[in-house]
Amino acid sequence: MSQYEWMRFLGSRDMVNLATTDQLQFDGQGLLPAVIQDWLDGTVLMLGYMNQEALAKTVTTKRVHFWSRSRNKLWEKGETSGHTLQVKELFIDCDADTILVKAQPVGPTCHTGERACFFFRLDEQGQLVHGGSQDAQGGILESVLRTIQDRRSNPQASSYTSKLFEGGHDKILKKVAEEAGEVLLASKGGKKEEIIYEVADLFFHTLMVLGYHDLSLQDIYGELGRRFGKSGLRMEK
Repeated sequence: MSQYEWMRFLGSRDMVNLATTDQLQFDGQGLLPAVIQDWLDGTVLMLGYMNQEALAKTVTTKRVHFWSRSRNKLWEKGETSGHTLQVKELFIDCDADTILVKAQPVGPTCHTGERACFFFRLDEQGQLVHGGSQDAQGGILESVLRTIQDRRSNPQASSYTSKLFEGGHDKILKKVAEEAGEVLLASKGGKKEEIIYEVADLFFHTLMVLGYHDLSLQDIYGELGRRFGKSGLRMEK
């Protein structure tokens, strides 16, 4: 089997059988590290370990199972709390010794009540700083929205974002309409660099709308996830 064929690991019967072969590089304890990622925004939720039985259970039930190294037993994530992880896709890395699980979390993943287990930041001095798991969530859009939300709570005189909030709801909406028009013109012109620039502007001002209404990108991702794989632009209400 080629490395490419390992890259996409879906829950078919053949893959369950394959998971029990020597083609997966289990460590000396018979385990593989499993990185759990939110399928909607890519947030890394936790790291666990799977043996052959846990992997087979994960594939066949579509719910994440691990092997507990401390209790020396198989367990399903959320079997006590109800905060399960519903499998969407599974991938194997190029060395066949690590699993990536894209999952839909039901409730917070961390036992502390945080959405994800990664909430300590290692600062420049090598010190651990508790920042909340939201700081490690998502990507650049989440980071921009957090900055927007901070500017709303803590206005700065020189901040463009703060000035937009000072201008009120209508000023923000006017900018969204203007930037949407710029995207149309850029697309009509066909120059990729201009399209990229104007779409970035539209993204930013759309995030301003979310910040104004105290909405998160998770709210939007959740709606997109609900629609994913279904025909039609809108569901019947």
